[in-house]
Amino acid sequence: MPRIAPLDLSHADSQTAAALAAAKGKLGMLPNLFTTLAQAPAALHGYLNLADTLGRGRLNARQREVVALAVAQANGCGYCLSAHSLLGKGAGLNGAELLAARAGRSAEGEQPIAELALRLLERRGRLSDAELLAAREAGLDDGLILEVVAQVALNVLTNFTNNLAHTDIDFPPVSVAL
Repeated sequence: MPRIAPLDLSHADSQTAAALAAAKGKLGMLPNLFTTLAQAPAALHGYLNLADTLGRGRLNARQREVVALAVAQANGCGYCLSAHSLLGKGAGLNGAELLAARAGRSAEGEQPIAELALRLLERRGRLSDAELLAAREAGLDDGLILEVVAQVALNVLTNFTNNLAHTDIDFPPVSVAL
C-alpha cells in the first residue's frame, strides 16, 4: 500500500491534468509514478521536462535504459526495475542484457556509460581525476559525461520517490534480488 497516495485526477489543476493526459497519450497508460509525483506538480513537471529533454540528447534509448537499470538496482527500487525492464526490452535489451545492466555491465559500447553511472552514484559525483580520465579514455567526451550525470539524477529522483512513497508497481514486477 502506498505511503504517498497517487493524486486523485479530479483534484489535479489544469496544467497537471494536461501533462498527465499527454503522458497517458504518449505511453498508452498513466504510470502510478506520474500520479504520485503529481501530488507536487512542480516535481511532476520537472521530471517530465527533464525526461523529455534527455530523450532528445546524445544518449540513445538503450543507453538511457542501461543507466536507469543500473541506478535502480543500486538504489533497490523495485518500481523502477520493473518499469525499466519493460522499457529496456522495448529499447532492444534482451534478458541477459537487462540483468547485466542492473549489475553495471553492458555491451562494449555501453560499458563506459554503465560504469560511469554507478561510479557517480556510489561516489555522489566526487570522481577522482583518474576516474574522470578513465571515462574520457573509454570514449566519453565531456558532453556525454554530463548527460550521464543528468540521467543518473533523473533516475535518483524516481528511485527515491518510489522508495519513499511505496508506489504500487503497475508494470510486470521484477524482483530487486539479482
